[in-house]
Amino acid sequence: MTAPSFTSALTTRACEISFDNVGKTFPDSRGTRTVLEGVSFTVEPGEIISIIGSSGCGKSTLLRAAAGLSTATAGAVRIDGETVYGLDSRVAVGFQEPRLLPWRTVEKNVALGLPRGINKAEGRATVDSLLNLVGLAAYAHHRPREISGGMAQRASLARALARTPGILLLDEPFGALDALTRIKMQDLLLDVHAQDPTTVLLVTHDVEEALYLSDRVVVLGKPEDDAAATIQRIITVPGHRPRDRSDHQLVELRNELLAELGVEAH
Repeated sequence: MTAPSFTSALTTRACEISFDNVGKTFPDSRGTRTVLEGVSFTVEPGEIISIIGSSGCGKSTLLRAAAGLSTATAGAVRIDGETVYGLDSRVAVGFQEPRLLPWRTVEKNVALGLPRGINKAEGRATVDSLLNLVGLAAYAHHRPREISGGMAQRASLARALARTPGILLLDEPFGALDALTRIKMQDLLLDVHAQDPTTVLLVTHDVEEALYLSDRVVVLGKPEDDAAATIQRIITVPGHRPRDRSDHQLVELRNELLAELGVEAH
Protein backbone atom coordinates (compact mmCIF):
# COMPACT_ATOMS: atom_id res chain seq x y z
CA MET A 1 0.00 0.00 0.00
CA THR A 2 1.42 3.39 -1.01
CA ALA A 3 -0.23 6.28 0.73
CA PRO A 4 -1.23 9.45 -1.13
CA SER A 5 0.64 12.58 -0.14
CA PHE A 6 -0.41 14.44 2.98
CA THR A 7 -0.56 18.21 3.32
CA SER A 8 -1.38 20.10 6.49
CA ALA A 9 -1.62 23.70 7.59
CA LEU A 10 0.32 22.73 10.73
CA THR A 11 4.10 22.52 11.02
CA THR A 12 4.78 20.63 14.25
CA ARG A 13 8.23 19.02 14.10
CA ALA A 14 9.21 15.64 15.49
CA CYS A 15 10.14 15.85 19.18
CA GLU A 16 12.47 13.96 21.49
CA ILE A 17 10.88 12.15 24.41
CA SER A 18 12.93 10.82 27.29
CA PHE A 19 12.22 8.69 30.35
CA ASP A 20 14.53 9.41 33.27
CA ASN A 21 14.42 6.77 36.02
CA VAL A 22 10.61 6.61 35.74
CA GLY A 23 8.66 4.69 38.36
CA LYS A 24 4.95 4.30 39.01
CA THR A 25 3.19 3.19 42.19
CA PHE A 26 -0.52 2.56 42.68
CA PRO A 27 -2.52 2.20 45.90
CA ASP A 28 -4.00 -1.25 46.55
CA SER A 29 -5.59 -3.22 49.38
CA ARG A 30 -2.19 -3.88 50.95
CA GLY A 31 -1.03 -0.29 50.75
CA THR A 32 0.85 0.36 47.50
CA ARG A 33 1.99 -1.60 44.50
CA THR A 34 4.97 -0.54 42.38
CA VAL A 35 4.38 -1.33 38.72
CA LEU A 36 7.39 0.35 37.09
CA GLU A 37 10.83 1.14 38.47
CA GLY A 38 13.96 2.76 37.07
CA VAL A 39 12.84 3.04 33.45
CA SER A 40 15.29 5.17 31.45
CA PHE A 41 15.59 5.58 27.68
CA THR A 42 15.31 8.30 25.04
CA VAL A 43 13.38 8.29 21.78
CA GLU A 44 15.10 10.49 19.21
CA PRO A 45 13.07 12.79 16.94
CA GLY A 46 11.58 10.76 14.07
CA GLU A 47 12.31 7.35 15.59
CA ILE A 48 9.78 4.54 15.82
CA ILE A 49 10.20 2.69 19.12
CA SER A 50 8.12 -0.29 20.24
CA ILE A 51 7.60 -1.38 23.84
CA ILE A 52 6.95 -5.09 24.37
CA GLY A 53 6.57 -7.27 27.44
CA SER A 54 4.20 -9.68 29.13
CA SER A 55 0.70 -8.60 30.16
CA GLY A 56 0.65 -6.45 33.28
CA CYS A 57 4.27 -5.31 33.08
CA GLY A 58 3.40 -1.62 32.78
CA LYS A 59 3.58 -0.92 29.03
CA SER A 60 0.36 1.07 28.88
CA THR A 61 1.18 2.73 32.22
CA LEU A 62 4.40 4.03 30.70
CA LEU A 63 2.54 5.31 27.63
CA ARG A 64 -0.04 7.09 29.80
CA ALA A 65 2.77 8.87 31.63
CA ALA A 66 4.21 9.96 28.27
CA ALA A 67 0.78 11.25 27.23
CA GLY A 68 0.33 13.25 30.41
CA LEU A 69 -2.72 11.15 31.31
CA SER A 70 -1.02 10.10 34.54
CA THR A 71 2.03 11.28 36.47
CA ALA A 72 5.15 9.26 37.20
CA THR A 73 5.60 8.57 40.93
CA ALA A 74 9.37 8.71 40.55
CA GLY A 75 11.64 10.19 37.92
CA ALA A 76 10.36 12.25 35.00
CA VAL A 77 9.15 12.08 31.41
CA ARG A 78 10.46 14.94 29.27
CA ILE A 79 9.59 16.24 25.81
CA ASP A 80 12.45 18.20 24.27
CA GLY A 81 13.85 18.59 27.78
CA GLU A 82 10.61 19.87 29.35
CA THR A 83 9.04 17.73 32.08
CA VAL A 84 5.56 16.39 31.26
CA TYR A 85 3.01 17.51 33.86
CA GLY A 86 -0.18 17.12 31.85
CA LEU A 87 -1.60 16.99 28.34
CA ASP A 88 0.73 18.48 25.73
CA SER A 89 -0.41 19.85 22.35
CA ARG A 90 2.62 18.22 20.69
CA VAL A 91 1.38 14.73 21.62
CA ALA A 92 -1.40 12.65 20.06
CA VAL A 93 -2.61 9.24 21.23
CA GLY A 94 -4.13 6.31 19.31
CA PHE A 95 -5.84 3.52 21.23
CA GLN A 96 -6.66 -0.14 20.58
CA GLU A 97 -10.35 0.72 20.13
CA PRO A 98 -11.16 3.42 17.53
CA ARG A 99 -13.24 5.36 20.10
CA LEU A 100 -15.19 7.19 17.39
CA LEU A 101 -18.27 9.16 18.41
CA PRO A 102 -21.18 7.21 16.90
CA TRP A 103 -23.32 10.28 16.16
CA ARG A 104 -20.59 12.03 14.17
CA THR A 105 -19.52 11.27 10.63
CA VAL A 106 -16.05 9.93 9.86
CA GLU A 107 -15.05 13.39 8.65
CA LYS A 108 -16.22 15.07 11.86
CA ASN A 109 -14.56 12.42 14.02
CA VAL A 110 -11.23 13.11 12.33
CA ALA A 111 -11.77 16.84 12.77
CA LEU A 112 -11.90 16.32 16.55
CA GLY A 113 -8.11 15.88 16.44
CA LEU A 114 -7.51 19.38 15.07
CA PRO A 115 -6.01 21.86 17.54
CA ARG A 116 -8.13 24.69 18.87
CA GLY A 117 -8.00 27.94 16.98
CA ILE A 118 -7.10 26.50 13.59
CA ASN A 119 -8.57 28.38 10.65
CA LYS A 120 -11.73 26.65 9.38
CA ALA A 121 -10.51 26.40 5.78
CA GLU A 122 -7.11 25.09 6.87
CA GLY A 123 -8.75 22.55 9.17
CA ARG A 124 -11.02 21.32 6.39
CA ALA A 125 -8.06 20.98 4.03
CA THR A 126 -6.12 19.00 6.65
CA VAL A 127 -9.05 16.63 7.29
CA ASP A 128 -9.63 16.11 3.57
CA SER A 129 -5.95 15.35 3.07
CA LEU A 130 -5.93 12.85 5.96
CA LEU A 131 -9.06 11.07 4.73
CA ASN A 132 -7.40 10.70 1.35
CA LEU A 133 -4.21 9.50 3.03
CA VAL A 134 -5.95 6.68 4.93
CA GLY A 135 -8.24 5.73 2.04
CA LEU A 136 -11.48 7.02 3.57
CA ALA A 137 -12.31 9.98 1.31
CA ALA A 138 -15.32 8.09 -0.09
CA TYR A 139 -16.60 7.42 3.44
CA ALA A 140 -16.28 10.95 4.84
CA HIS A 141 -20.02 11.28 5.47
CA HIS A 142 -20.55 7.75 6.82
CA ARG A 143 -21.08 7.14 10.51
CA PRO A 144 -19.00 4.60 12.46
CA ARG A 145 -21.72 1.93 12.34
CA GLU A 146 -21.60 2.08 8.53
CA ILE A 147 -17.91 1.22 8.15
CA SER A 148 -15.75 -1.80 9.00
CA GLY A 149 -13.50 -2.18 12.01
CA GLY A 150 -10.42 -1.63 9.87
CA MET A 151 -11.90 1.56 8.44
CA ALA A 152 -12.74 2.77 11.93
CA GLN A 153 -9.15 2.20 13.01
CA ARG A 154 -7.90 4.15 9.99
CA ALA A 155 -10.22 7.00 11.00
CA SER A 156 -8.80 6.84 14.52
CA LEU A 157 -5.25 7.08 13.15
CA ALA A 158 -6.25 10.04 10.97
CA ARG A 159 -7.75 11.78 14.02
CA ALA A 160 -4.48 11.29 15.94
CA LEU A 161 -2.52 12.74 13.02
CA ALA A 162 -4.83 15.74 12.57
CA ARG A 163 -2.68 18.04 14.72
CA THR A 164 0.52 16.83 12.96
CA PRO A 165 1.88 15.76 16.36
CA GLY A 166 5.53 15.93 17.32
CA ILE A 167 5.02 12.62 19.15
CA LEU A 168 2.50 9.91 18.26
CA LEU A 169 1.72 7.44 21.06
CA LEU A 170 0.02 4.22 19.96
CA ASP A 171 -1.37 1.71 22.49
CA GLU A 172 -2.01 -1.62 20.73
CA PRO A 173 -3.59 0.28 17.80
CA PHE A 174 -3.97 -2.78 15.57
CA GLY A 175 -4.54 -5.44 18.22
CA ALA A 176 -8.25 -5.93 17.54
CA LEU A 177 -7.91 -6.24 13.76
CA ASP A 178 -7.82 -9.40 11.66
CA ALA A 179 -4.39 -10.49 10.40
CA LEU A 180 -4.71 -9.10 6.86
CA THR A 181 -6.09 -5.73 7.96
CA ARG A 182 -3.39 -5.51 10.61
CA ILE A 183 -0.65 -5.94 7.99
CA LYS A 184 -2.25 -3.24 5.84
CA MET A 185 -2.42 -0.88 8.80
CA GLN A 186 1.23 -1.49 9.64
CA ASP A 187 2.20 -0.61 6.08
CA LEU A 188 -0.05 2.44 6.17
CA LEU A 189 1.69 3.66 9.34
CA LEU A 190 5.07 3.29 7.64
CA ASP A 191 3.83 5.14 4.54
CA VAL A 192 2.56 7.99 6.72
CA HIS A 193 5.80 8.08 8.70
CA ALA A 194 7.90 8.14 5.54
CA GLN A 195 6.09 11.32 4.43
CA ASP A 196 5.94 13.00 7.83
CA PRO A 197 8.46 11.32 10.15
CA THR A 198 7.05 12.18 13.55
CA THR A 199 8.34 10.42 16.67
CA VAL A 200 6.35 7.23 17.33
CA LEU A 201 6.16 5.25 20.57
CA LEU A 202 4.18 2.03 20.10
CA VAL A 203 2.99 -0.46 22.71
CA THR A 204 2.34 -3.90 21.23
CA HIS A 205 2.07 -7.55 22.25
CA ASP A 206 3.04 -8.59 18.71
CA VAL A 207 6.79 -9.21 18.48
CA GLU A 208 6.69 -9.46 14.67
CA GLU A 209 4.93 -6.09 14.49
CA ALA A 210 7.53 -4.50 16.75
CA LEU A 211 10.41 -5.80 14.64
CA TYR A 212 8.79 -4.88 11.33
CA LEU A 213 7.94 -1.30 12.29
CA SER A 214 10.59 -0.16 14.73
CA ASP A 215 14.08 1.27 14.80
CA ARG A 216 14.50 -0.11 18.32
CA VAL A 217 12.51 -2.36 20.65
CA VAL A 218 12.32 -1.79 24.41
CA VAL A 219 11.71 -5.02 26.35
CA LEU A 220 9.98 -4.53 29.70
CA GLY A 221 9.95 -7.32 32.24
CA LYS A 222 9.98 -8.30 35.89
CA PRO A 223 13.11 -9.85 37.40
CA GLU A 224 10.77 -11.71 39.79
CA ASP A 225 7.01 -12.36 39.76
CA ASP A 226 6.20 -9.86 42.51
CA ALA A 227 8.79 -7.26 41.46
CA ALA A 228 8.20 -4.01 39.58
CA ALA A 229 8.86 -4.08 35.86
CA THR A 230 11.93 -2.41 34.42
CA ILE A 231 13.85 -2.46 31.15
CA GLN A 232 15.36 -5.87 30.42
CA ARG A 233 17.12 -4.69 27.29
CA ILE A 234 16.83 -2.40 24.26
CA ILE A 235 17.35 -3.94 20.83
CA THR A 236 18.34 -2.14 17.65
CA VAL A 237 16.42 -3.79 14.82
CA PRO A 238 18.65 -4.76 11.88
CA GLY A 239 17.99 -3.42 8.39
CA HIS A 240 15.98 -0.46 7.21
CA ARG A 241 12.30 0.09 6.53
CA PRO A 242 10.49 -1.24 4.63
CA ARG A 243 11.76 -4.61 5.87
CA ASP A 244 11.21 -8.09 4.50
CA ARG A 245 8.97 -9.82 7.03
CA SER A 246 10.65 -13.16 6.26
CA ASP A 247 14.23 -11.88 6.65
CA HIS A 248 16.20 -14.53 8.55
CA GLN A 249 17.65 -11.97 10.99
CA LEU A 250 14.15 -10.83 11.95
CA VAL A 251 12.92 -14.41 12.24
CA GLU A 252 15.80 -15.33 14.55
CA LEU A 253 15.30 -12.21 16.64
CA ARG A 254 11.56 -12.91 16.82
CA ASN A 255 12.18 -16.42 18.14
CA GLU A 256 14.72 -15.12 20.64
CA LEU A 257 12.32 -12.47 21.96
CA LEU A 258 9.40 -14.92 22.18
CA ALA A 259 11.54 -17.30 24.18
CA GLU A 260 12.58 -14.46 26.47
CA LEU A 261 8.89 -13.62 26.99
CA GLY A 262 8.09 -17.26 27.76
CA VAL A 263 6.29 -17.99 24.48
CA GLU A 264 7.15 -20.99 22.31
CA ALA A 265 7.97 -19.91 18.73
CA HIS A 266 6.22 -21.63 15.81
